[in-house]
Amino acid sequence: MEIVYSQATRDDIPNLERVRLNYLFADHPDMTFEEADKVRETLPSYFEKHVGVDLHPFIARDMMYRGELIASAFLLVIEKPANPNFIHGKVGEVLNVFTAKQYRNNGISTTLIKMVIDKARELGLDYIKLSSTDMGYDMYKKVGFEDSNSSYHEMIYKL
Repeated sequence: MEIVYSQATRDDIPNLERVRLNYLFADHPDMTFEEADKVRETLPSYFEKHVGVDLHPFIARDMMYRGELIASAFLLVIEKPANPNFIHGKVGEVLNVFTAKQYRNNGISTTLIKMVIDKARELGLDYIKLSSTDMGYDMYKKVGFEDSNSSYHEMIYKL
């Protein structure tokens, strides 16, 4: 295995679309083909608009297998009015942490998350947040993420 890590560019958008869909199929096994088609339609314009602006995708490729994209971790930068919890007004959210099944448990996601953390520091973010599955929880703890303790309730209003 010869793994090469990098920050994705606009040239990687077709691969980012594919890894996003792979992630979604793994995270939402009940996603219908109709839902997947609707998501697929939105991805090219989303990535064109955001990659390198407020979305910083990191990828891993297996060079022994034609440079195939095998893993990803996205850093989405969100700018808000500052408050004492984010004094600079910029925070990050980690999305789409995904490693192809046959490459898991080799430290690939750990390397990508460390790259995300370095980029967040470079950008002067106040913190990075994420939602973890049970499978990724120990890895995130190992690299320094902490459980969030908040007096706020996370809520959503579906439109």
